[in-house]
Amino acid sequence: MNLYPAAVEEMARALYIRALKQLPDDVKQGIERLRAEEGHAGARRVLDTMIHNIEVAEDTRNLLCQDTGLPIYNVLIGRDVVFDGVDIKDAITTGCRRATHEHPLRSSVVHPLTRLNDHTSTGRRVPVIHFDFDDAPERVRIEMIPKGSGSENGSWLRMCLPAEGVDAIKTFVIDRVLEAGGKVCPPTIVGVGIGGTSDLCMHLAKVAATRPLGSTCADEEGARLEQALGAAVNALGIGPQGLGGDATAFAVHVETAATHITLNPVAVNIQCHSARRASATLTPDGIAFGF
Repeated sequence: MNLYPAAVEEMARALYIRALKQLPDDVKQGIERLRAEEGHAGARRVLDTMIHNIEVAEDTRNLLCQDTGLPIYNVLIGRDVVFDGVDIKDAITTGCRRATHEHPLRSSVVHPLTRLNDHTSTGRRVPVIHFDFDDAPERVRIEMIPKGSGSENGSWLRMCLPAEGVDAIKTFVIDRVLEAGGKVCPPTIVGVGIGGTSDLCMHLAKVAATRPLGSTCADEEGARLEQALGAAVNALGIGPQGLGGDATAFAVHVETAATHITLNPVAVNIQCHSARRASATLTPDGIAFGF
């Protein structure tokens, strides 16, 4: 299968807009579940407002949040796909710019020193694009994640010592959720990366934060840690928007990687309640959009 830049450009454009407007079903069901389980009247009112906001956004085809975020594209390419990587990267960037101009969207991307915004949602090394490969024949999957200020400022890394053990990981995660409080627009998905190098660890935390609700870590030890941390985080009483209550997080998601014998890195990335993502899968039969 040939992967043509024109098709990728259209996918990148459509995915940016779709991610900003349509909340995945698992997240909508997650808010409904938290609302049903919430024991605090004030927290229930906050969750009702969130549910109403989602309904209004979808009914009026408006954005779920004014923050269009930093655009991230995760590209998974299967076997037997013929492509030019440079052309595909350029096509994604062009699609991102087109979405910003043609919708139009607010560009949230600025130069890190001058703070100038050229209103394209792109810039040096942005959009962030990750390429990976799997053994699925003739299939390409592109996932788009807009990471806004709430869900990106909630990021931390600690290079723990192996001798500190798993308790250091648990303490670091819980302390970061407490530190974030209402600033990350809870209820959240708490993404935790463990292992690898510092950069891989932080990437894993984002992979975890944007994983669908209801999924579990493929690593058995990581899955056990998800359960323990999930219960601990929701016992903190932070509640929706930090105003108190039971619903601090939808879930804690963990992703792991092998690491060095002298390292034990742990990263946290917190996804706000508007946990936006969108995906498209290209095969010889056409394009299927999803989340």
